[in-house]
Amino acid sequence: MRLLLVEDDNHVAAALSAVLARHGFHVTHARSGEEALQALVPESDGFGVVLLDLGLPDQDGYEVCGKIRKRTSTPVIMVTARSDVRSRIHGLNLGADDYVVKPYDTGELLARIHAVSRRTSHEDTSSGIETELRLGPVRIELPTRRVSVGDSVIQLTRKEFDLLALLAQRPGVVFRREQIISEVWQTSWEGTGRTLEVHVASLRAKLRMPALIETVRGVGYRLVAPAG
Repeated sequence: MRLLLVEDDNHVAAALSAVLARHGFHVTHARSGEEALQALVPESDGFGVVLLDLGLPDQDGYEVCGKIRKRTSTPVIMVTARSDVRSRIHGLNLGADDYVVKPYDTGELLARIHAVSRRTSHEDTSSGIETELRLGPVRIELPTRRVSVGDSVIQLTRKEFDLLALLAQRPGVVFRREQIISEVWQTSWEGTGRTLEVHVASLRAKLRMPALIETVRGVGYRLVAPAG
């Protein structure tokens, strides 16, 4: 897999590139936001994952994430020293697929890279008899991966859509955390649990319907179908 590493610290980039190379990745190193965007022009596309450090010298990392998402659908994993949920939700709203918080374990990073790449390879394989789900004012169009609330189209990341579609297929049914992680992230890795919480919080904020997804303490989540 080709991987674009966006990291301004050459020593960190060299060490990480060596680790990734040992695990079969072909790494292209961009030292700034501008270099990253130049590497992602359509004619040179083909990266499996973008690993984006938010501490860049020329542009705000969140801004770069938004620009990348407008340019390509390649999965983006943010690398950030900010551990608060609000910062992570902001990144997900801009189109990031996942995040890792510094300092991170190399095994954790590799697991997240493989998880987003597996999810991308599976995202359009549904055969679905149903092509649209309606939950009150919420409409989920499965073939086009389009979500709207009333007349407003809601921009979701791949995993946000997959999570919402999974819960919406059986409103009122409690999905265990392990089940959601297995079906949406295609992994049983326990560390993905915190990512699930962030994606749920992001969905609630984007849809402006905090009661739509109910937390069942100690078990998982269920979708509460709204009226109207």
